[in-house]
Amino acid sequence: MHLYGNFVGGTVLGRTLAAVVVLAVMAISAPSDAHGPAPASPPPAGLSALFGGPFSLIDHSGRPRTDKDFPGKFLLISFGYTRCPNICPLDLSAMATALDMLEQAGERVQPLFITIDPARDKPAVLQGYVLKFHPRLIGLGGSEAQISRVAKAYRVHRSKVMVDDAPPGDYLASHSSLTYLMAPNGSFVTMFPHGTRPEIMAGAIRRYIIK
Repeated sequence: MHLYGNFVGGTVLGRTLAAVVVLAVMAISAPSDAHGPAPASPPPAGLSALFGGPFSLIDHSGRPRTDKDFPGKFLLISFGYTRCPNICPLDLSAMATALDMLEQAGERVQPLFITIDPARDKPAVLQGYVLKFHPRLIGLGGSEAQISRVAKAYRVHRSKVMVDDAPPGDYLASHSSLTYLMAPNGSFVTMFPHGTRPEIMAGAIRRYIIK
């Protein structure tokens, strides 16, 4: 087994991302007081410029989609691929459960799954995959160039993991496992590390979407 491919970012960005994850964990774990949920804290200055940006992709129905197609919505974005053996299914299941826990308030949130493996995750493949998790989850793919741009914008690393003696085209992928919450204006709000419990995710999202 060996790795190849480009990772987005380097040592400095890696340390920055690690610090952001710690801050995100602290923020989403903030306890509620006796009078209701704790108020949402804005992200530290400068973080909005680190994560996110415009995108132009293809959805699981084959339609072009951009970040402007969801006016007034918070975007809950997960990156992964349909052949992911465990991380992606766990994260998408947590996302789906969190959205259901939000009930009507969850209508303000549009969940998105962006593939990091556009060569294999064509629209029909994405459609069969995302509908297993939540009826409102939209799968997004596109060309390698399109995926490269959005992965860079969100500081997502992705590399092929070639399995020894596997047939051509059969590979796994190493990729970032963060879920991003973006505001309706496109700015970064917070992120959820892999393994975040649905109730923690739902509580954190509620603090931001209900003012």
